[in-house]
Amino acid sequence: MSQEQPSNVKGALFALAGFAIFASHDVIVKFVGQEYSAFQIVFFSVLLGFPFVTVMLIQDKRDGNLRPRHPWWTALRTSAALITGVCAFYAFSTLPLAQVYAILFASPLLITVLSIPILGETVRLRRWFAVIVGLIGVLIVLRPGQAELELGHLAALTAAVFGALASIIVRKIGRDERSVVLLVYPMLANCIVMAAILPFVYKPMPIVHFGAFAMISALAFIAMICIIAAYKSAEAVIVAPMQYSQILWATAYGYLFFDEQPDWPTGIGAGVIIASGLYILLREGRSDTSEQPVLRTRSRPETGTSLRIGPMLRRNSDQ
Repeated sequence: MSQEQPSNVKGALFALAGFAIFASHDVIVKFVGQEYSAFQIVFFSVLLGFPFVTVMLIQDKRDGNLRPRHPWWTALRTSAALITGVCAFYAFSTLPLAQVYAILFASPLLITVLSIPILGETVRLRRWFAVIVGLIGVLIVLRPGQAELELGHLAALTAAVFGALASIIVRKIGRDERSVVLLVYPMLANCIVMAAILPFVYKPMPIVHFGAFAMISALAFIAMICIIAAYKSAEAVIVAPMQYSQILWATAYGYLFFDEQPDWPTGIGAGVIIASGLYILLREGRSDTSEQPVLRTRSRPETGTSLRIGPMLRRNSDQ
């Protein structure tokens, strides 16, 4: 116990740092989203992120090729990540930060549901209850009929759904596919698709804004390194809940930079979603069965704009 405790503390600190950096990444996305289309933001964040990807992937010494062993699942996951990236970046651009995070925090609940048809898992009554409570929390945040729902709300919900789908597919095919396939395909797809759309939405950028795009890529890479270090240092059940610290950063950043003040429904709904997500995470952490779809798909919703944490962990462990 004395040897394990410091490791968990170290992992928790790495995770807190990583998610704080991700929150800063999302703040910059929101800043540039006032001026540029989400398609343009995704394209340049992916394009400028490829040097970081190259540095990581040239270290993979194993033989193989980039042909997926599960082409249809890979195509579905790649499409889901592409949709998630555009929708998440658009939501951050148009909604208060705290609202976006509250909705994205529904991903662990959706992963639990998707684990039934995709992984063949059995979700028992208590976990179903947690999912239902969490979805009620989403309704509290959205307040249908009481507050005007914007396109940004639909985008955030879409990002949560497709982010969960992309994550659960990694859980299904991750043991068979090379990590480089899981890592590169979503980024390549984003680059190609966004490049095709870019002529219709492109807006010239001053050098300062171009630097902001580069910062988005750099922060995503640094945050990924921190969270990988966290998972290497501590148990997943310690690291995964640290993602919820982003709501604190969102509240602070929203107040300081965007004059956002979360209302009571957003705060209450976020609390309900976080509580239900924590229950699922902690219950999986105590489980000695294979029923751990949330812990084993990591935490940050996959957007296809940076390296995926799960495959990077598996690649490092295989070497």
